[in-house]
Amino acid sequence: MHNFEYYTPTRIIFGRGAEKCVGDMIKRYGGKRVLIHYGMGSAVRSGLLARVKHILDEAGLFHVELGGVVPNPHLDKVRTGFAQGTLNQVDFILAVGGGSVIDSAKAIAFAIAEPKEDIWELFERKRNAKASLPVGSILTISGAGSEMSRNVVITNEQTKKTRGFGDALARPKFAIMNPELTITLPDYQTAAGCVDIIMHTMERYFTSGGNMEITDAIAEGLLRTVMRNANILRLNPKNYHARAEIMWSSSLAHNGLTGCGNDGGDFATHNLEYELSGMFNVTHGAGLSAIWGSWARYVYKSCTPRFVQFATNVMEIATTGLNDDEIALRGIESLESFFRKIGMPTNLSELGINPTDEQIKEMAESCEKATGGSIGSAKRLYFDDMINIYEMAR
Repeated sequence: MHNFEYYTPTRIIFGRGAEKCVGDMIKRYGGKRVLIHYGMGSAVRSGLLARVKHILDEAGLFHVELGGVVPNPHLDKVRTGFAQGTLNQVDFILAVGGGSVIDSAKAIAFAIAEPKEDIWELFERKRNAKASLPVGSILTISGAGSEMSRNVVITNEQTKKTRGFGDALARPKFAIMNPELTITLPDYQTAAGCVDIIMHTMERYFTSGGNMEITDAIAEGLLRTVMRNANILRLNPKNYHARAEIMWSSSLAHNGLTGCGNDGGDFATHNLEYELSGMFNVTHGAGLSAIWGSWARYVYKSCTPRFVQFATNVMEIATTGLNDDEIALRGIESLESFFRKIGMPTNLSELGINPTDEQIKEMAESCEKATGGSIGSAKRLYFDDMINIYEMAR
């Protein structure tokens, strides 16, 4: 095992009607002037935004709002939020939505706290963050885990590059999590969120650098729980208890818990997918499921014991009469079968895209640059490896 530091300062308020405490939570963390940030209108149509504004009014909190966050949130919206927040002297950002909204809110919080700096420089790794406004969230989509994480992912729509940045300053002060708020999500969005949860866990699970037994047990239990409840929601989307299991799993998958004691994780699939999101604007979870099987087949011989453990403990593959390679491959095939069962793609064709050789080269070059030349723990991947995986995924 590796030495580690585990830090999770986010306060969780979980359950039916949890959003009623949002005014008290903002005041607890010093907020007086609030920017409410939300997505493409579901918070408006459901009446949630109106309820939140009423609660803030009753709490005596000034508030302005900025909607229109899209999946794979855009840098231009962050810049708009910076301008609006600065003009109104906001001191707290409230995200009402899913991971894209929360990531956009985090980026706005960084931008306002350091108004003389260019926010995109953080994502290009040209500087480190020194300050951030406090951020809180009312979660309406499970999957990204941004409500408890140190990570932010933003797309520069001008350059078509999707980049991530991580800093402890980005961790939200609180996350309000009412599973009822996710019940009206489209099935595709629910399934894509479940894939993202699975991937956040597996990125930390498939390593070659040593792992802790207890961390493995937590990760494996989380993976089984998500798959079981994703199947329940496929048949009964209004099942509150399944929604609750998925929502809490989303947070635990990306708050660092399932990475304690390992070498920092792999995250190659995520970095390869960021290029798909930037170039083709695909749904993140669907992009992950489309690329994962090709990544897994490409690297498993460098990390066979982990793939055998995954096949046995998570996918419950019967191992009698099989060698390790056969067990590992059956585990990969079993997870792909699960993805297809919940309506997720397992290659780029099923995702609906057909990148040219030139586009694959461009994505690999961009990924190589973004990762400093290489990425991965299960197997270290370089430029040619990235091209090979993209080509396998067609």
